[in-house]
Amino acid sequence: KDATTVAVEELSQKLDEAGLPEHARERADDELKRLSLVPAESPEHNIVRTYLELIAGLPWSTLSEEIRDIAHARAVLDEDHYGLKEVKDRIIEFLAVRQLNPDSTGTLLCFAGPPGVGKTSLGQSIARALGRPFYRFSVGGMRDEAEIKGHRRTYVGAMPGRILQSLRQMKVANPVLMIDELDKMGADWRGDPSSAMLEVLDPAQNQSFLDHYLDLPFDLSRVMFIAPANVKANIPSALRDRLEVIDLPGYIPDEKLQIARRYLVPRQLKEHGLKRGQLRIGDGALRRIIRDYTMEAGVRELDRAIARVNRKRATEVVQDMEIRPQVAAKDLESHLGLPKQRDDRLTRARLPGVATGLAWTAAGGTVLFIEVARMRGKGNVKVTGQLGEVMTESTTIAFSYVRKSAARLGLDESIFGDYDVHLHFPAGAVPKDGPSAGITITTALISLFCATPIQVKLAMTGEISLGGEVLPVGGVREKTIAARAAGIKTVIVPERNRPDIEEIPAEVTKGVSFVFASHYDDVLPVAFPKGVGKAKKNPTARQRGATSR
Repeated sequence: KDATTVAVEELSQKLDEAGLPEHARERADDELKRLSLVPAESPEHNIVRTYLELIAGLPWSTLSEEIRDIAHARAVLDEDHYGLKEVKDRIIEFLAVRQLNPDSTGTLLCFAGPPGVGKTSLGQSIARALGRPFYRFSVGGMRDEAEIKGHRRTYVGAMPGRILQSLRQMKVANPVLMIDELDKMGADWRGDPSSAMLEVLDPAQNQSFLDHYLDLPFDLSRVMFIAPANVKANIPSALRDRLEVIDLPGYIPDEKLQIARRYLVPRQLKEHGLKRGQLRIGDGALRRIIRDYTMEAGVRELDRAIARVNRKRATEVVQDMEIRPQVAAKDLESHLGLPKQRDDRLTRARLPGVATGLAWTAAGGTVLFIEVARMRGKGNVKVTGQLGEVMTESTTIAFSYVRKSAARLGLDESIFGDYDVHLHFPAGAVPKDGPSAGITITTALISLFCATPIQVKLAMTGEISLGGEVLPVGGVREKTIAARAAGIKTVIVPERNRPDIEEIPAEVTKGVSFVFASHYDDVLPVAFPKGVGKAKKNPTARQRGATSR
């Protein structure tokens, strides 16, 4: 037999075993006839053969046997991850639906949260709980939609997209497919892969997903898609609308302690070849590492700090040094160096013109300080601290609201024309944007002009309008975690964010009281419980002269 005949017979057998649907079988038979007419020496022979091998290699009807035991799934998820109750409940609900309706379509989940909270590892645990194969690929920085939907066969070196490549490798039509870094896809003159992703992640369309290379409808509805992202706002709105977004907020210190004790410390001992009798890190030491050596929403820095302690101990063991297995909190400086400097302005005597706000970042919540100073001038306002356009507008709105309310606050309106005002947002090297500092800026300005310090251990977040209305903001849970870590006792939040506060677990809000404000008049008595002082009017020229004499 010649090479062409052998190739046709082999591919025909593979196609018979592939369980192709009718439309795919018709196309494959046409291509087989075409292959039998093309000499093996022709370049067209390899093109047709490669195409037929793809059709035969795709899992058109091959499904992995799924574990639908809810108790098993719950045990696996609890074994691999601490906390994350909402995510685990969502997976259990999915399994319950699968038991009642085995023909239900796949699931499209988006895990949104800061780095290091376990988004990727959670996908692996879900696959293990379901008994499905797991495949992960990243779309971060991807700029060509052909990476998703493939190239047409007319191009030299054409290939199918990453979706079909992953299914061909998994050899089943219902894997857990993780599309990582969904919020970091690029777009330029070469294409927009996020638009190509719409067909993949749309339950109404992916039953007949059309790859340019395959040029045949392929059913993706049985795939469970998981798409982790750090900032869900960076996901295009049309794509975000097709996903079920589950927020994974940062961990509180108590949760980090449990994660370190149950997962991080045993894993690092194993990786460094140490035994429990050679190194024991107490809870006091772990708490100090969390408090003084890490500043993050996740646990990656904590994991690296524990690894440094293990490396230090491994070196001592190899050198046959006399060691004491227990590492206490007071011993950490010899292992990790001096603690990182923490911002202690919350414990200092508060000066007028300094307010504490709360901000959301990709790494979790943080405490934002706002400093306001005035000096003689002509009524100019200067803003520093690498602010974005929205935050700069918030300062303008806050200043206008204070000027409008001058008479009610007992302020002499002449001070706005005789003084320049400087607003600064430390740290100056960190870019900042967003409207949620509106009421904080307003409070700092009133504190400055009225020469009245703001209530200690008080932080606030909320957007302000020109009429003084306090508007809702996002990232309330992350901001609450940051406030509690900074020792803040009272947090002012918009009234419309009350449902967000009620959804936060009690262990996160422990020790923090909330004040809900719908108008800035609700903020004033909390920020200045003893009232604001009357600002002194500017002395006249004759008075200034008399004083100088």
